[in-house]
Formats: sequence, C-alpha cells, structure tokens
Amino acid sequence: MTPQVRFCYNMYMMINLKRKSPKTGKVNSMDLATTKEALDEYYSGSVRYVQDIFSNLNAEEREFIMTGYTPNDWYEIFAEED
Repeated sequence: MTPQVRFCYNMYMMINLKRKSPKTGKVNSMDLATTKEALDEYYSGSVRYVQDIFSNLNAEEREFIMTGYTPNDWYEIFAEED
C-alpha cells in the first residue's frame, strides 16, 4: 500500500502507512516519523537491518513496517498462550 505523507516532524515526514494484519486480516494504519526513501529502501530488499534504516522508530513501529502486526495483535497472540 502506498504511504501518504501527513505532516513534518523534525527532519522526518509523518507518513501514514497502511498494512494488513496477518492475525486479523484488518487493514491498520500507523503514523511514522520516517521518509518515503527509507520505506522504499526497506521494501526494495535492502541488506541493511530494519533498526539501521529506521533508527529513530521504536520496536513496535518497526514491527508494523516489517509484518503488519500491531501492538494489540501481539498482546492478543501472547494472551492466547496463557
């Protein structure tokens, strides 16, 4: 899905990224302080680690970029194991 630029935050654009959750099948969105170039690099199969490309994002934001899982998805996955 094509990310949409929302507004600027410091040197990054706030990009609204939409991803489909593998758990629920629902399309979710997240505003991320990154650039279109960084997303393009990652999705084109970069050899760099995701934490190097998106060093300013937290683990939950990077996980959403990589997999489409939201923090709530992970909570529900681990709650199911209890």
